[in-house]
Amino acid sequence: MSVVFMTCFPAVCKVESVMLEMQDPKTGVKSQPQRLVITTIPHAITGEDIVAWLTNRYSIEAEEAWALGTMLVAFGYIYPLQDHKRLVIKPDASLYRFQTPYFWPAQQWPVEDTDYAIYLAKRNIRKKGILALYEQVQYNSLHKWMNHKWDFIVMQAKEQYRAGKERKKPDRVVFDCQERAYWVVHRPPMIFTQQSIMRPRVKSSVSIGALVKYSVTYNKHDPFLAPCLPSNPWVTDDVTYWFLNMANVGIPTKMRVERWTFSFGELLSDPRGRDDFRLFLKKEFSGENLAFWEACEDLKWGTAATMNDKAQQVYKTFLTRGAPRWINIDGKTMEVTVKGLKHPHRYVLDAAQTHIFMLMKKVRFFFGRYLKSPVFKDTQKMAICPDQHMFRSANARKRRPSISPIIVRQLEQEERARMATSGPVDITQVMSKLSNKGKEVPPWITYIYVLTYTTLPKVA
Repeated sequence: MSVVFMTCFPAVCKVESVMLEMQDPKTGVKSQPQRLVITTIPHAITGEDIVAWLTNRYSIEAEEAWALGTMLVAFGYIYPLQDHKRLVIKPDASLYRFQTPYFWPAQQWPVEDTDYAIYLAKRNIRKKGILALYEQVQYNSLHKWMNHKWDFIVMQAKEQYRAGKERKKPDRVVFDCQERAYWVVHRPPMIFTQQSIMRPRVKSSVSIGALVKYSVTYNKHDPFLAPCLPSNPWVTDDVTYWFLNMANVGIPTKMRVERWTFSFGELLSDPRGRDDFRLFLKKEFSGENLAFWEACEDLKWGTAATMNDKAQQVYKTFLTRGAPRWINIDGKTMEVTVKGLKHPHRYVLDAAQTHIFMLMKKVRFFFGRYLKSPVFKDTQKMAICPDQHMFRSANARKRRPSISPIIVRQLEQEERARMATSGPVDITQVMSKLSNKGKEVPPWITYIYVLTYTTLPKVA
């Protein structure tokens, strides 16, 4: 990360000028003490305030402001006080703080494994041996690799931990969040190398086989490889294809129904397929699963103004005890979802949505039974296969090839040369000569000649 910033240092200076403007007491993002559990954190800001400030300051859309705010968090200029693993801006009431300039990337502090080992040892002392999974793996790896100086590392960690306990609790929480955010962004390269080595690999034969299978499956459905039936509307001016493939058409085409069988994701991505699947679930008395999935999609892609109301409505309809359309999810997923709904955001229902998606996808559950159900078979029988569009013979006889552009250019040069040495030219004679050469003159050629000979000055 530091190497990247060294190569684009001017861009870093521009970003830090934006950060200074955001921290201006009068025109910057408004900060105030916020309560985090039982601790009051000074100078805290919310994600929605950051997005709103960037939107108003640079006159951009909310999505662009969210992307810019996420970049500032990912590069370590703003750090979260709650969710330390996800370096993104949540456009809600999530709490953030501005990173102290000591930790800014422009300082270009060299990231060493010894410093990271001291940090992990200090967290190990504070957490009494309970670290995150990735931190525990790195702690064991560094302990094995730096065994010759591990006593020095532990001594430094104890001293820093003792000095930290002498601070006030709000300052201690803030410094812990600052340090954690710094090391999430600036972990030593050794960690990323090890993660890359431990990543499972796939044999080339397996990956190539998967590509071949995908190509064979989607061959007929690729508009570049197969013609669309009945015809391409942009070529034939026949819009039947668009009418047959509308979102909520009554009778789908056979190719559209065939695409539903490829995967459960293909079925849910088609509105007509969802309607058919909803009818099947209604007969199975399980329509609440698809309704919950659609409510999660509506929350994820809806407007920010209605996000809180939609999240509460989903909780009352599907998750709370005695809900009218209660869904069956495991206790751990329910606990994570209910905890996240205290500060709702777009992706607060992702865990529950994924659980319901996998529940409906499994072959022994709904998707496999749907493909064997009378509902799908009736839709498959009812589906139509439009005939290929054929040009009428009368129109085909009237069609003539257009004149070559090279011939047009040669004729135009000849007429200009002849005009330069003669008097005024009769346009009707010129067009009759062109017509006598056996080529039909398109109207646009006539327009070019008229425009040329009526606007150019006559040469004596």
